[in-house]
Amino acid sequence: MKILIAEDDPVSCRLLEFTLVEWGHEVLVARDGPGAWDVLRRADSPPLAIVDITMPEMDGYEICRKVRELSVVIPPYLILSSAMTTEADVVRGIKAGANDYLTRPFHEEELKARVEVGIQMLELQRVAGRVKELEEDLSQIKQLQGLLPICSYCNKVHDDQNYWQKVDTYLSDRVDVQFSHGVCPDCLKRMTSRVREQSCC
Repeated sequence: MKILIAEDDPVSCRLLEFTLVEWGHEVLVARDGPGAWDVLRRADSPPLAIVDITMPEMDGYEICRKVRELSVVIPPYLILSSAMTTEADVVRGIKAGANDYLTRPFHEEELKARVEVGIQMLELQRVAGRVKELEEDLSQIKQLQGLLPICSYCNKVHDDQNYWQKVDTYLSDRVDVQFSHGVCPDCLKRMTSRVREQSCC
């Protein structure tokens, strides 16, 4: 997982970076608020960020608010980090748009648990987004977007390029399906009757 650390304290930043890299994560570092904002507003921004509240020029609260104003499909998971532990600080952070809160100095097990929760939440958002896409695709398939001119005799369909195609060919070009051909009971009876008539003659 790509993770941003936004931290102006070099000791805390290095400790966080070392720990996350040791766990197999790819880490980006920003040493002030504007630097963190520049990273988080990019199209390829990390999906998870640990943001210090007290940073020069732009604090963690403002970063959270600005990130939540972005129009993105899956918003980043934001963990605010601070030595402040009052309930008011936590509430302010959540209201600003933070997903979680990490108190410094952090314990490795707590950090690991909070990062893993963030990863799980991001995965759930991705799955939910995929389900929505599939529902939209299914809706389009059901509609087939318009009236299909079909021949009354051979059942071929008239396409947009002014060609007549077999129904299975037409659908295969537009829908992710494959056809297996068979014979329905009614057609089987008709075919059998014709064979018998021909054999009698």
